Amino acid sequence: MTHDITVDKPPVAVRGPGRRPKRSGARGPGRSGWTPWLYLAPALVVLAGLLVYPIYQLGLISFLEYTQAQVSGGEPTTFKGFDNYLTLFRDEQFWQVLLATVVFATVCVVSTLAVGCALAVLLTRIRAVPRLVLMMAALGAWATPAVTGSTVWVFLFDPDFGPVNKLFGLGDYSWTYGRYSAFALVLFEVVWCSFPFVMVTVYAGIRAVPAEVLEAASLDGASQWRIWRSILAPMLRPILVVVTIQSIIWDFKVFTQIYVMTNGGGIAGQNMVLNVYAYQKAFASSQYSLGSAIGVVMLVILLVVTLVYLRLLRRQGEEL
Repeated sequence: MTHDITVDKPPVAVRGPGRRPKRSGARGPGRSGWTPWLYLAPALVVLAGLLVYPIYQLGLISFLEYTQAQVSGGEPTTFKGFDNYLTLFRDEQFWQVLLATVVFATVCVVSTLAVGCALAVLLTRIRAVPRLVLMMAALGAWATPAVTGSTVWVFLFDPDFGPVNKLFGLGDYSWTYGRYSAFALVLFEVVWCSFPFVMVTVYAGIRAVPAEVLEAASLDGASQWRIWRSILAPMLRPILVVVTIQSIIWDFKVFTQIYVMTNGGGIAGQNMVLNVYAYQKAFASSQYSLGSAIGVVMLVILLVVTLVYLRLLRRQGEEL
C-alpha cells in the first residue's frame, strides 16, 4: 500500500516591483555620512596645524605693524589695515621683481615640462638597462638637496676652477655677474632637479596607454612628434595638468637656488625673485609685516593661476 507524503513548502515572500532585498548589516542613514569624515579626521587635523594656522598667522601679521621693535617688546603691536599692501604696491622694485619672477617661473615650467616629457618618451624607446641607468640618474638628481645641488652647479660654472669654462674655452667668464647669465645658470639647476618628477609621472602615464593604439599609429606612418601631439598628449591631459600645476607652484616660489647661486639676489638685487624679496624685507630689514604681505600676494597669485588653468581645461571639456 502506497502512502503519498505531502511536504508543505515555506511561503515565498513576494517582492514588489522595484524592491530589493534588505542586506544584513547595512549602515543606517545617520552613520553613512559621517564615516568618511571620521577616517579623514587625523589628516585634516594635521593639515590644519601645518597649513591653515600658518596661513592665518601670515595674513594676520600682514595687517599689523610688526617690526623688530614689536618683536623685542619695545613698542606695542598696532593694526595698520591695508597700509602694508599699499606700501608694497607703491614700491617700484616690487613690480620689477614680480615681472622677473613671472618670466623666470614661466621659462622654468616650460623647460621642465619639455625635458621631462621628452625623456619620458625616450624611456619607452630604449632597452631595460639604459632605462634603469637613466631612471637612477634622474632620481639621484631629484633626491639631491637644493643647497647641495646649487653649490655643485656654482662650482661647475666657477670662472676660476669650474670645468665648464675650461671645456668650452670661456676663460674667466663669470656666469653670476650678468643678470641674464645668472638667471640662465639658475634655470639650468632648477630644470635639472625638477624634470625627474615630470619624467617619472609622464612615463607611468605612457605605460598605461594601450600598446595597440601606439602600434596602429606607427603602422599608419605617424612620426613620434605626431604620436605625442595627437595621441599621447590628449590621453595624458590629466597627468600633464598635475605636473604643470606642481611645476608652477615650485618654480614660482624658488628661493634656495637664487639665494645660494646669486649670493642673495645678485649684484644690486638684479636677480631678485619674490621669495628672496620677501626674505630681504622680513629678515634683512626686519619688516616682518611687509614680508608677510609679499607672502600673501604670492599665495593669491598661485591660487588665481591654478584656478584659471583648471577653469580653462574644464571649458575644453576635460575631466580632471
